[in-house]
Amino acid sequence: MPHSTPQQDVVSLLQEQHARIRQLFADVADATTAETRQSRFDELRALLAVHETAEELVTHPRARMGQAATVVEALLAEEHEGKVLLADVEKLDVDDPAFAEGFDALRRAVLEHADHEEREEFPRLREENDEAMLRTMATAVRAAAAVAPTHPHPRAGESMTVNAAVGLIAGIADRARDAVRS
Repeated sequence: MPHSTPQQDVVSLLQEQHARIRQLFADVADATTAETRQSRFDELRALLAVHETAEELVTHPRARMGQAATVVEALLAEEHEGKVLLADVEKLDVDDPAFAEGFDALRRAVLEHADHEEREEFPRLREENDEAMLRTMATAVRAAAAVAPTHPHPRAGESMTVNAAVGLIAGIADRARDAVRS
């Protein structure tokens, strides 16, 4: 996860994560060896899974309480599409030509989604919440990230309730699987 501070607000934290996601997409695309490509993709996959879970648990429910309710519905649909694409790409060998094609589709969808959040949701979060709430939300995002799944689970859905109930179990299982593979 990108570096964050306790005084950081949730929008700044999520924007840092978006910057890291953008960089990891470039790193995967520019990798010259399969080993490096796989390593960077694994980091990207984990960050995407954790990031989306944290948003679904913390920021999207808060945004729904204000003027961004309709925006959140569109964001959740985009997140589902991203999870499906990520799950499909994750199954492929990084040297498979299908990986490059799926990876490009994933990159386009995720970066478009991040831009959508930055244009539509994040400004509203800043407008509708004071600094103390934005810092509290950042703390909640960091806490959710600590236990969130590290692999996509598109069948689980994008609701806060499902993520809270299933996310912890999936997170433990994913982290155990990651440790065994390492």
